[in-house]
Amino acid sequence: MDTQPTLNSKLRVAFIGGGNMASALAIGMADRICPAGQIHAIDINPDCLTAWQARGATTATAADEQLAQANVWFFAVKPQYMRDAVQACQPWLRPGTLVVSVAAGLRGDVLASWLGQGGQPWGNLVRCMPNTPALVGAGVTGMLALPGVSEADRALAESMLRSVGQVVWVEDDAGIDAVTSLSGSGPAYVFRFLEALIAGGVAQGLTEAQAKQLALGTFAGATKLASESSESPGVLRERVTSKGGTTAAALKVFEDGKLLELVAHAMAAAAQRSRELAQEFGK
Repeated sequence: MDTQPTLNSKLRVAFIGGGNMASALAIGMADRICPAGQIHAIDINPDCLTAWQARGATTATAADEQLAQANVWFFAVKPQYMRDAVQACQPWLRPGTLVVSVAAGLRGDVLASWLGQGGQPWGNLVRCMPNTPALVGAGVTGMLALPGVSEADRALAESMLRSVGQVVWVEDDAGIDAVTSLSGSGPAYVFRFLEALIAGGVAQGLTEAQAKQLALGTFAGATKLASESSESPGVLRERVTSKGGTTAAALKVFEDGKLLELVAHAMAAAAQRSRELAQEFGK
């Protein structure tokens, strides 16, 4: 299916929650997916809405009738506030509206039941888990479509998320939990490792500025090489590692510290927390 960003002059998009992630998505979509003036943002914090207004969006501090005019709703509020947000917006939900959730943990069937009308769950719903590099147009988003989502709306949802980076579809909520543990939380893992590299460089006598430049350049170069190479990261690692050399000495420390097991445990903890959020806030 064709999911490249295409401007739709009739498309109207509403964001419930106007924080950083919603703002990044809106910036990516504005005048690429829909006209900036047809984006509506709702947030209880009026200060948050100033930047939206500067970009041409309409704004409100509470759910309002403009929601009824939007083809797509993005719920970008924290899980603990999602039910209240859904209940406030539900009176303006109209047949055919595509609902996209950016909330971690909350299962698709739970959100569908909250949105439902006349005792029937809302079927036109997509869950997604973007990550913070979306702020610079380099995000990666895991997406899950409920069975009731049409191919056209699935393509629309994908094109909107592609405006801020890459998209990977999964089959169920467990897949979204896995995405959360890898790419959703992953930028923090990378930032933590960067902190460690910079601190290690300073400990070896570099200035902090030198260590930061080297660490950032190394990460950027290595990921670019890995993304453009037909070889696996394991093969690329072996090519850098001479037997008995400096890289081998460093990697042995990682192996002795069971780095692979540690990362697996960390990701399992993130996925488990995603499931716990579903239990805590999905009642």
